[in-house]
Amino acid sequence: MFKKQNKTNMELEIIEQSKIIPYILMKYINPETGEIKIDLPENITKIVLVASGSSYHCARFAVDLLEKFSKIESRAIYSSEFLLKNVIPHDENTLYIFITQSGETSDTLKSVEKVKTLSNLPTLCITNNENSTIWQKCDYKVACYAGLEHGIAATKSFTSQMLCLILISLKLVENLHGTEATNVYKKSLFSLPGIIEKAIAKRDEIKKLAKMLAKELLIVITADGISYSLAKEAALKIKETSYKNISAAILGEFMHGHVAVFNNKGVLVYIAVDSISKRSVANLNKIKSDYNPKLVIIGPSSDEIKPNYNINVECENEIQQMFANVLICQQIALETALRLKRNVDHPKGLQKVVVDKTL
Repeated sequence: MFKKQNKTNMELEIIEQSKIIPYILMKYINPETGEIKIDLPENITKIVLVASGSSYHCARFAVDLLEKFSKIESRAIYSSEFLLKNVIPHDENTLYIFITQSGETSDTLKSVEKVKTLSNLPTLCITNNENSTIWQKCDYKVACYAGLEHGIAATKSFTSQMLCLILISLKLVENLHGTEATNVYKKSLFSLPGIIEKAIAKRDEIKKLAKMLAKELLIVITADGISYSLAKEAALKIKETSYKNISAAILGEFMHGHVAVFNNKGVLVYIAVDSISKRSVANLNKIKSDYNPKLVIIGPSSDEIKPNYNINVECENEIQQMFANVLICQQIALETALRLKRNVDHPKGLQKVVVDKTL
């Protein structure tokens, strides 16, 4: 049993995720029928997700997920950018999804109000706080059941939001094709606690990688497709906890000029959720050949690539792999920060909830 006094809140909340996931599944999947118990409006043909920070990265993850599973056109918008838009998406049968851990994020709340003012479109919130303002404002509600999160850096709330968005995606499929259409994926979700435990067991490998990252001034995290949202989240986690100037990029786009940063000594991290495509293999090998940065692969690697570090958990599908990679990245952020003697629970200048101080 872990003793709280010997561990940071961030570490405890990383460990706690293997217990939270089955609780969420118990709350939302009927054990007798297998039906997902989430109330959604009917005849949805477009989804717009609005969020900030880590919640936006969840929204970006959901766009690829929703389009793959439900074939529904989806887009993610930062809350602050949404407020600046002169015209918001308002097609008939559009569902707006707002994601905020606290339920009190000011830009996200104002975005809900903007939709309510300009349209009669349905709104849905995903939040960790059922007593929050956003819970009262939205038509449909999904609680992510992460429990109180003490650490500034979102860990357990992030994976809880991820799981809720997966369940929403699968529910949209069930509404069209019945519960059997999602059985394979639902079955794999119940294996997530074991996947999380395996990722946590990679701690010694992660500590060795963190020792190297703590010394580096230039770190770029890249990915393709659905993993790009995780690259952005991983970069944010390391920034928040270690104060390092680190960036995230889609690998293919990174080749268009951005790659020149590796004329300086640095580290290239690539996050893979599936077998790495031939195009990505070629891009990674070209960067290695031209600039020779240290290369780190999170997730499954390839025999055609020779990384300096590869940390992976073997998984059945891309959903399990995403969760494994998330846990690995969270621990990388934790261990890098601890190596630099940062206060991971109270990073300087950061607060858990971003509110409008001008009000």
